[in-house]
Amino acid sequence: MIGTAQGTDFRQEILRLKKDLDAVILAHYYQDPDIQDLADIIGDSLELSRRAADTRAQVIVFAGVHFMAETAKILNPLKQVLLPDLNAGCSLAEGCPAPAFKAMREKHPDHVSITYINCTAEVKALSDIICTSSNAEKIIRQIPAHQPILFSPDRNLGKFLVKKTGRQMLLWDGSCIVHETFSLRKLIQLQVEHPDAEVIAHPECEEPILARAGFVGSTSALLKHVQTSATKRYIVATESGILHQMKKFAPQKEFIPAPPEANCFCNDCPYMKLNTVEKLYRCMKNRSPEIVLAPVVAEKALAPIQRMLAMS
Repeated sequence: MIGTAQGTDFRQEILRLKKDLDAVILAHYYQDPDIQDLADIIGDSLELSRRAADTRAQVIVFAGVHFMAETAKILNPLKQVLLPDLNAGCSLAEGCPAPAFKAMREKHPDHVSITYINCTAEVKALSDIICTSSNAEKIIRQIPAHQPILFSPDRNLGKFLVKKTGRQMLLWDGSCIVHETFSLRKLIQLQVEHPDAEVIAHPECEEPILARAGFVGSTSALLKHVQTSATKRYIVATESGILHQMKKFAPQKEFIPAPPEANCFCNDCPYMKLNTVEKLYRCMKNRSPEIVLAPVVAEKALAPIQRMLAMS
């Protein structure tokens, strides 16, 4: 439930502020359900990038993580982009600092750099093409066979794409702290307990988890799959926030979150969950925190994002 503080009805105030600011609220599937229900647009990284590029709103309020809000700012340099919590980062982005990525590029100058969108604006500016889990395979298949590829920063997604496309790629050694925590032992036990359940997984998961999955796809692909598949029960190996949309679009079906190895809610992204409805309200009220990028970085980062959108 959306709460109140000192008499403030956050939902009503957010709706009022949205109108006053001429704002659009974009939310990733991994946000808390209350935030998803307030958003104008809900999607995965690719969909949100497309919608950010197309929006006519003057203010973009991004309920997601830092690299997503940066992408919206890169696509809308003259608009104000707000993020409820600037500490909402990403382990993949943190694991691929721009100086180290620049050194890797200089070491392999003949490689075209296809970089997962889960990276900083500075890394995007050093890349040739950006991709998401939704379009990475399609983009890779458009690269000439003789052209070597550097794929960064998610090694698990990279390994999955190598298998899917048959293309050997140089992989950056990074991973998502959420998708690498799922327990194979506990997953197998769940399959024993629910033999009729289909395991569905995000390609950021590690190979042993993907090997147990009947369907592997991006967040939006997983959501579409559960709506169109005849299966009635699913074990879902991705961040738990997507379960809210799955239950809304397929209420007659059952969704079981894949368990982490530890006895914790480790399949919740701690970065995504830093955003709250109260922080969403306060950032709109104060028009802060705001995403600010150096113009030279934003300009260089725009080209590989535009290539992604064109190739998608």
